[in-house]
Formats: sequence, C-alpha cells, structure tokens
Amino acid sequence: MRSWVMASLIAGGAAVAQAAPDSSLRPAQRPEALKRAVATDTAQLAAALRPAARPQAQASDQAEDPTTEVGFQNWIREFRARAMAQGISAGVLDAAFAGVRLDPEVIRRDRNQSEFTKTIWDYLDSAVSDLRIRNGKAALQAQQARLEQIEARYGVEKEIVVAIWGLESSYGSFRGKDDVIRSLATLAYEGRRATFFEGQLIAALKILQAGDVEARRMTGSWAGAMGHTQFMPTSYLEYAVDFTGDGKRDIWSDNPADALASTAAYLKKFGWVKGQPWGVEVTLPDGFDYRLADRKIKRTAAEWAALGIRAIDGRPVADHGPASILLPAGSKGAAFMIFGNFAVLERYNSADAYVIGVGHLADRLRGGDALQGGWPRGDRALTLGEREEMQQRLTRAGFDTDGIDGKIGPKTISAVRAYQVANGLTPDGYASLRLLQRLR
Repeated sequence: MRSWVMASLIAGGAAVAQAAPDSSLRPAQRPEALKRAVATDTAQLAAALRPAARPQAQASDQAEDPTTEVGFQNWIREFRARAMAQGISAGVLDAAFAGVRLDPEVIRRDRNQSEFTKTIWDYLDSAVSDLRIRNGKAALQAQQARLEQIEARYGVEKEIVVAIWGLESSYGSFRGKDDVIRSLATLAYEGRRATFFEGQLIAALKILQAGDVEARRMTGSWAGAMGHTQFMPTSYLEYAVDFTGDGKRDIWSDNPADALASTAAYLKKFGWVKGQPWGVEVTLPDGFDYRLADRKIKRTAAEWAALGIRAIDGRPVADHGPASILLPAGSKGAAFMIFGNFAVLERYNSADAYVIGVGHLADRLRGGDALQGGWPRGDRALTLGEREEMQQRLTRAGFDTDGIDGKIGPKTISAVRAYQVANGLTPDGYASLRLLQRLR
C-alpha cells in the first residue's frame, strides 16, 4: 500500500491535484537562519504542493449517518470495541478520544478535493520556485551536520531528503495543525474510504500506546499525514526511526532529525541507489517514435543515445542503469530519461509531478540548472468530469481504459496512445483538451 497519502486526488497526465491550504505553523525553536528563510515560504506552500493518488482501499458500507454528532459518537463506541480487540488499551482510547467531535470540514474537503486541479508546469513553478530553492539552501546549511550523518547512515543524498521536506511542510514551517485522531475518526466514520482510514486510526492509536507522542500533540494534515515529512500512521509504524536516540520516534518535534532520518530510511528500504539520478532532462531527435516513450520500455543510456536522445546540454546521458523516456505533458513539453530512483520516489508519492518536483528541487539545491524544455502553457488541466468523459469516449471507440475513474494512469495513457496511432496523431499519450474535443 502506498505509504504517504495527501488528501487529494491525482488528476493524471498534465494535471495534478490541488488541495485546500492549511494554516501556517511557526515552530518556536527553529535555528535563526532557517527561521528567517522559511518565514515567507508558507504562503507558497498554501498552494498545496503535494499531489498524490487516492488511497487504494476498499470502502466499507456508509456509516448510518455521516453528518451528525450523534451518529459519530455512536460510531466511536462501536469502534472502541474493535480497537480493543486489536490490542488498544482502554486508557489510550480514553485519552485519544477525550473531547473529540465530528469535523465537518474534513468531510467537506474529502468530498470536494477532486475538483481542484492544476497543470504540471503550474505545479513545478511553485514546487521549484526561486523562494523554495533559497529556503532549501538555508535548510541545508542549518541542518548540515545532521543531514550528513543521515546521508552516511542511509545512503540517501541530503538534497533529496531536504527536497521532500520542502515540498511536504515547507521545511517544517507548515506541518499541519489538525488533530490526527479527530480527522481519521471523522473519515473512517464518514464511510467513503472507511476501511483505509480505520486502519490508519488503529495505527495512530498504536503510536500513542507506544508513547512516542501524546494524543493532542499528534497533529498533521486533515487526512492524517503527520510531521515534517508527512507520514501516514501505518508508514510511521513500519519505517519511522529514532535518530536522536531519545527512545521516541518524534516526527512532530521542532527538531526535524527523526523525521528527516525516517524519510531517508524509507527511501533506502525501497531501493534508493546513491549516485543514481532520479532522471535527466533530455532532447529528442526529429522523427522520434513517440511510442517508445512508455514506462514499460527500458533501455540503457547508450541504446537511447543510439536513437539520438541527448542530455539537455547535448551530450549523451551517462549510464545509470535501465531507463525509460517520460513525457509528462506530451510531445510539446519537457522530456526526461528516468532511472530506478524515480520509481523509489513514486513509493513516497505516485504522481509524476511530485516526483519531478522533488528530483528537480534536489538538483537545484546542489547547484543544477533550471529545466530548459518548454511546456504547452496554453493548455489547461482537464476537470474530473472531462477526464471521465475522455475515458468513456475512448472506451466506446474501442480503446479500453480499464474503468472510468477520472485518473489518467498507465491504462488511459495506453488507450490515448492507441487512439492517436489509429488516427494518425503524434502518439505521445497526452490526454489534452484538444484530444477530448476530437473524441467528441
């Protein structure tokens, strides 16, 4: 199961989800250099820089009344028995649910999230802005010794860890203020994804029972993502580490050490290779066969070079293992040669925009250049209804998208590409408004 989950629906293709912003948190014990650097970064993070896939979990039946406090309190009493059957003590339950009431705002945000979309280029403009780069360099300097220790222990470059930190919480200044128990209980009760969120709630209670944090200090996003790098409770239980050695895995503290180390530990667990790039921006030759821009097609850098693919500086890309060509905005947008570490970052968040955002921000923090390729900036993101309509029309035309869910994933991209081939179009798999209008 995907480990980190933001409360937003990935739109797919060139569009990424945009969640509603939370209020800023201002840690009191931040080193002065970093405190000054992050002070103005929060406003940009409020643009919701974390696209992510909807949790892949079966939803249980709707709770008897998903909108009333009475129904919620009845649900808590029923849940209490289930939690105790899984080893949660009565004392932990009493402390966790003391004063907890239904949060209608969480329900509203969960139900409305899928309508907020932005293009990948708009996302990257914010995720890798000049301000975020400056603040990231300040964070690297402020945490240099600690980050070097983390890199030595886990083999994950400090710039990658800091880039995730920057996108998840604006370097710790925007960690979320919602009561995690209240949010998860509300979402489990509301019922649309009850199985998933009840599992997260049980995991949160296990964290409390282990003594890593007190109930009211367990704060995070409205969907339950916690701390500097936004762990979901199940991921915390499996991957969080006590880097400071104080006996607690404290990702909520103003001291980010445990959170940053936990992020590195997570990436190492899923196969991060130190020294391998996540991807390299490339140029494609005239006459390139766009059917080769498929994640399932992997070749060596030398084999891609033989087809005329070069790094943006004109030189062949160095050999870092099997690689694919990625066109996140089709033939009119930037092109990337991506390696195994791209898939590792996808375990953190499956949206292409997020992975590119983390990888490119890390490159900029170590002194790399801005992306050189253009984007089809005249395009707009498709709405959820338009994405669903595209899937319906493709399927009716004989190009099966394997379901109608509004997500432009591999199946839909393959269907788009097949339609493009059949109709003499550039087969880049780009689900654009122009393509939808043609299907109409």
